Amino acid sequence: MNIKNFSRRGFIKSGLVLGGSLILDSALSKPLKPIRTEKKLGLALVGLGGYSTGQLAPALLKTENVYLAGIVTGTPSKAEVWSKKYNIPQKNIYNYQNFDEIANNPDIDIVYVVLPVFLHKEFTIRAAKAGKHVICEKPMALNSAECEEMIAACKAAKKLLSIGYRLHFEPHNMEMMRLGQQQILGKVTKIDTGNGFYYGGDPNAWRLKKALSGGGALLDMGIYSIQGTRYTLGKEPIAVKARQEKTRPDFFKDVDETIFWELKFPDGFIATGKSSYNNNWSYLKVEAEHGKFELGPAYGYNAIDGFVNGKQMPYPQIVQQAAQMDDFADCIAQNKASRVPGEEGLKDMKVVDSIFKSLDSGVWESIG
Repeated sequence: MNIKNFSRRGFIKSGLVLGGSLILDSALSKPLKPIRTEKKLGLALVGLGGYSTGQLAPALLKTENVYLAGIVTGTPSKAEVWSKKYNIPQKNIYNYQNFDEIANNPDIDIVYVVLPVFLHKEFTIRAAKAGKHVICEKPMALNSAECEEMIAACKAAKKLLSIGYRLHFEPHNMEMMRLGQQQILGKVTKIDTGNGFYYGGDPNAWRLKKALSGGGALLDMGIYSIQGTRYTLGKEPIAVKARQEKTRPDFFKDVDETIFWELKFPDGFIATGKSSYNNNWSYLKVEAEHGKFELGPAYGYNAIDGFVNGKQMPYPQIVQQAAQMDDFADCIAQNKASRVPGEEGLKDMKVVDSIFKSLDSGVWESIG
């Protein structure tokens, strides 16, 4: 498949996050100090669009356990610029056609897939078959069935798979996990969260083509809202009901613009969430029996702010991607599971699949 003309752009103006059932202690609300491995592991970025250029490559200059060892791009001019800027040898530069030759390169331990969503499955599986550990950017795939194929391929190759859920390593979001999962302020009684930005970019961009992106704001921005709910509770929803709005149907003719949903949990608790390409949202608000805790902005690369009963959380801003990639390298070195494995991405995509079903049916749809 020729993907020379596709690039991942830095459209994520306001966020990202993850879910899971991990119970955190108070120490994990503080910035993580990675365990330094005996040697830095080499990482190759697959796709040199906006996120790789503006976030991942700069973060790799700050990591302790991993470094930028190689690149994969379909644009020769980009390869030349990156080679000079990051001192990448020619033998560690690949294109999409000769990518599989990376199997013979001992300099590269990890492949980070940063491509349009419709290529996530292909290159995750190819990387695993090449004997490399894999980080796949979110959303994990076009649907949950593809996620299952990716997980199976990495398990068959005995390689770790992690999803680019950087906010699992961000102290404000980690504090939300601790407060909610450990019921520090009592049982959670209400959750509302939203993530989005006003999309005024190229109307022909791959993000606006469902076959390439899997969907619009829901997959791009809504993943963070879904994650925020899941990791605050530490529980998995069992059903969802959703509706959508389109104020610019000609622009968003192939993908969703704004979606509102309700997530139902086994105990009957219902959380509300939303995503948009027409609203600048980034918040996670939680009410509990004995108070409130919230983030706003919640899901960005920086400037995240949080409050517990009106008191500001005392946490610093960190380079989230550096913490995320250092942790993955540490997992490889210590042969332990990532806190954001492929199964985490699969859980989100099961919710997404059911949201799309609910949009069509207009009723509650079971998840999974």
